[in-house]
Amino acid sequence: MFRILEAQAPAKQTATETINTLSSRLQSATLLEDRRAAILGLRSFAKVYPASVASGALRGLISSLGKDADDVDTAKVILETLLMLFNPDESSPEASDDIALWLADEFTQRQDNITVLLDLLDNRDFYSRLYSLQLISAISTARPERTQECVYTAPLGVSRLVAVLEDKRDAVRSEGLLLLIALTSSSPDLQKLVAFENAFDHIFSIIDSDGSLTHGGITIEHCLSFLANLLRLNVSNQSYFRETGWVSKLSKLLGEALREQDSPNGVADWVQHQRDKNVWGLLAVLRLFLGKGGLGTQANQLSFWQNGVLVQILDIAFHRSFDNAIKAEAFFTCADIIRGNGALQEGFAQRSVLSPMGHRPIPQVNGHSQKGPAHQVNVIQGLLELALTTSSNDEFDVRLSACECIKAYLYGHAPIRLHFLRRAIEGHISDDYEKDNILTILIEESDSARGGDPYRPWMAAVLLFHLLYEDHDAKGLARSVTEGDAEGGEEVVTCIQALSANLISGVQRADDGRVSIGHLMVLCAWLFEDPDAVNDFLGEGSNVQSLVQLVTQESHHKILVPGLCAFLLGIIYEFSTKDSPVPRATLHQIFTMRLGREQYTDKITKLREHTLVRDFEVLPQRLDSTKLGGLPDVYFDSTFVDFLKDNFSRIMRAVDRDPGIEIPVIANGIQKGVARELVDSLKSQVEDRTQALQKVESEILNLEQKLGQEQADNRKAKESAALELGRIRSVNEALQRNHEEDLQKINEENRRTRFEMQQVHEKSMRSLSDEMRESKDDSEAAAAKIRARHDAEIEDFKGTVQKLENELEKANKEHVQDLQTAHEEYSLKLSTLESRLQRAEDKAIDAEARARASEAKLEEAESEAQNALEALDKKEEERNSVQTELDDLLMVLADVEEKRVRDKKRLKALGQQISDAEDERDADEDADEADETEIVH
Repeated sequence: MFRILEAQAPAKQTATETINTLSSRLQSATLLEDRRAAILGLRSFAKVYPASVASGALRGLISSLGKDADDVDTAKVILETLLMLFNPDESSPEASDDIALWLADEFTQRQDNITVLLDLLDNRDFYSRLYSLQLISAISTARPERTQECVYTAPLGVSRLVAVLEDKRDAVRSEGLLLLIALTSSSPDLQKLVAFENAFDHIFSIIDSDGSLTHGGITIEHCLSFLANLLRLNVSNQSYFRETGWVSKLSKLLGEALREQDSPNGVADWVQHQRDKNVWGLLAVLRLFLGKGGLGTQANQLSFWQNGVLVQILDIAFHRSFDNAIKAEAFFTCADIIRGNGALQEGFAQRSVLSPMGHRPIPQVNGHSQKGPAHQVNVIQGLLELALTTSSNDEFDVRLSACECIKAYLYGHAPIRLHFLRRAIEGHISDDYEKDNILTILIEESDSARGGDPYRPWMAAVLLFHLLYEDHDAKGLARSVTEGDAEGGEEVVTCIQALSANLISGVQRADDGRVSIGHLMVLCAWLFEDPDAVNDFLGEGSNVQSLVQLVTQESHHKILVPGLCAFLLGIIYEFSTKDSPVPRATLHQIFTMRLGREQYTDKITKLREHTLVRDFEVLPQRLDSTKLGGLPDVYFDSTFVDFLKDNFSRIMRAVDRDPGIEIPVIANGIQKGVARELVDSLKSQVEDRTQALQKVESEILNLEQKLGQEQADNRKAKESAALELGRIRSVNEALQRNHEEDLQKINEENRRTRFEMQQVHEKSMRSLSDEMRESKDDSEAAAAKIRARHDAEIEDFKGTVQKLENELEKANKEHVQDLQTAHEEYSLKLSTLESRLQRAEDKAIDAEARARASEAKLEEAESEAQNALEALDKKEEERNSVQTELDDLLMVLADVEEKRVRDKKRLKALGQQISDAEDERDADEDADEADETEIVH
C-alpha cells in the first residue's frame, strides 16, 4: 500500500528548483500577498544558498522593494532577505566573498536602487530604518567609492542620512553613525556636504546626551571618529567648524572631564578606561587642525589659544590622575598648537603648571612629616623636569612628548632659542647644581647611562641639538662655555672638547648606545658648516685618532655608533681648513691611510640602510608595550634623521675632495672658507701692494720737498712780475691815448663812406622796383589766359555731366517700366495659377465627398483625383517656368542696377553731385525689388 502511495506521490524538488520556482513566482505575481509569500520562501533559502537566491531573485527582490516599500511587513521581509545574502552562513557551500561584491555591483549599477534604500529612511518604522542602514553599510563595505558617489548624487540622500542622527532609538542612531563614518572616510566632497547639513550640531548633541567624555560609552568614540573624518585634511570644514564657534565646545568638553576628575568622588575605576579613550580621541581630533605647514594651521592655533583649549590640555598633561598615554597625547597636542607661532610660543612660556615632581615638603611637626599642597612651576621648568628627571620606563612616552613640547617651543624662534641657551649656560656655570640643566647633564658625566636611564642624557642631547641646529649665533654662544680655571692652573676645556671626551669614554666603557648617539647628534649638528667649531674640536689632537679607532673596530652587531662616527669624521674633513689645528691635508692622509675610503663609505652606507634610519618615518617612536621591562627602540630625533638623509651624499663624497680646496660657508651673511691657493695668492698680492705703497709714500715726500722749493721760487717770480706789470701799465696808458686819436679819425672816415654807400643803395632799389612792375604785368596777363582756358574746360565738363544725367534718367525710367511690366506679368500668372490650384482643390474635395457618398463611384473618383493630380503637376510645371522667367527678369534688373551704380560712380568721379532724393528713391526701389524677390520665392 505504501509503495503504491510512494509511486503516486510527486517527485521531490531540489533546493535549486524550489528557488527557481519562487523566483519565477516573485517576478510574475501581481498581488502583494503572492509576492510576500514568494519572498518568505526565498528568505528561508538565503542563508544556506546565497548564490542561487541572488542569481535568480536579486533583481526581483530589488524591484519588489521599489513597488512595495509602503507596505512595512513586505519591506521588512525583503530587507531581511537581502541582508542574509550579504551575510550567509559560513558553513554554506555557496558562501564566498565574491557574492557580496556581485550584490554590491548590482545595487550600485543603477542610482535608483540606492535611492530606494534612502527613501526608506523617511519611514519612521524601526526595522525599515535599521535594515536599510545595515544594507547600505554592507554595500559600502564591498564597493565604498561607488556607494559614496550614489549617496552623494541621490536627491536629499545626505540630508536623510544626517537626519537619522536625530533618531532617539540607539540602534538606529548608532547604525546611521557607523554608516556616515564609513561614507566620509575618503570623500572630501561628501565630507563638505555632510558638514553643511548641521552634522557638527548633531555630533555634540549626541555626546552631551550620552554622558560627555567621562561617562559616555562606545557611541562617544564613534562620534569622535565621525568628527575626525569630517575634519581630516579638509580645510573648508575646519574653517566652517572654527567660524561657527564649535572650538569653545571642545574646550568645554575638556574642562568637564577635568572637573569630573577633580571632584570629591573622582571618577570610578571602571569608567576611567573608556573616559581615557574618549579624551584621547578628542585630542586626536584637535591635532587634525594643526598639521605642520597647513593652510589654516595659524588660524586654528590662534583659535585654540583664544578659547582656552591650550590651558585645558596643559592641565590634563600635568594631571597625575590621567593615564600616561593621555598625558603623552596632550603634550603632543600642546606642541602642535604652539609650533611655529611666535606669539603663542612667548605666551606659552608665561604659563604655570603643577610641578610634576610631587608636593612641596613641609617641615616635620611633632616628629611627623606632612605633605603640602602641590606647588606651581613655570611650564618650561615642568617640561624639563618631566623629560630629564623622570627615570621610569613606563613614563617614557610622557618624557618623549614633553621633550617634543620643548622642541615646539624652540621651533622657528631664534630669540627664544638664544634665551633658553643663555639660561642653561648661566645655570651650568653657577654654583647651584641643577639636575635638569642640559649642559650639566652632557658635560659633567654622570652615572645615569650605567644606572639604567640612558634617555636622560639622550633627551638633553636632543634639546641641545635643536638649540644649535642651523643657528650660528647659538653655536657661537655655546662655544663660550668652558670647563676649568686657567688662573688656578687647571686645563681649560671647551664644551665641544668635553662632549667629545664624554663620547669617546662612553663608547670605550660600553655604555648604552643611546647616550653615544645623543652626543654624536649634537656634535654633527654643531660642527656642520661651522669651521670655528671644527677647529675647536681639532684643538684636542687625540679626538680624531679616537674617532678613527671607533670606526675601525670590528663589530657585526654595532652599526649605528661607528656609522655616526664616520659621518662626524666626514663633517670634520668637509669643513676643516689649512689653518686648522690638524691641517686639512693631514686629515686627508688619515682618511686614506688609516681609515680607508672603502671602510669609510661602507660604514656610512650601512648607517643609512639601517632599519632605524631608513624606516624611521614608519616606525613607532614610543614605548613598545610588548617589551616588558626593556628600553624602547628610540635612538634618533626626527630632525636629525632628516639632516642625515639630506646630507648623506655630500658627506659620502667629502673624502674625494682635494685637501687644497676648502668649502665656502656662509654664516650670518659672511662667507667662510675659500680655496687655499686663492688665499695664498691674495696674501702675496697684499704684500706686494704694501711694498709698492711704501715706495709711493717716499716718493710723495720727495715731491712735497720739491713743491716747497718751487713755491718759494714762484713767490720771487710773482714779485718781479708785479714790477714788470707796473711798467707795462704805464706803457699801455700812453698807447691808449694814441689809440683814441686814431679812433676819431677812423670814425670820420666811416661816416663819409656810409653816406656814399647809401646813395648807391637808393639808386639800385629804384631800378629793382621798375623790374618788379614789369614782371607783375606779365604774370597778370598769363593768369588771365589760364583762367579763360579753365572756364572753357569747366563748361565742357558741365555739358558732359548734363548728358550723362539725361542718359541716367532715361535708364531709370526704362528700368522702372521694365520692372512694373515684369511685376504685372508675374502677378497675372500667379493669380492664374492660384485660381487653377483652387479649382483643383475644389475638385479634390468634390471627389472625396462623392467617395464618401457612394462606394460604387470610388474608382471613378480615384481616376478623377488622379487626373486632378496630373493637372496639378502640369500647373506646377507651368509655375516653375514662370518662376524661371521671373528669375531671368531679376537678373536683367540686376544688370541694369549694376550699370546704374557704375554711372553714379562715374558722375561722382567727374565731380557731379548726386542728390539725396535720388539716393532715397534708389533705396526705395531696392527695397521694393527685395520685397518682390521675397514674394516670388
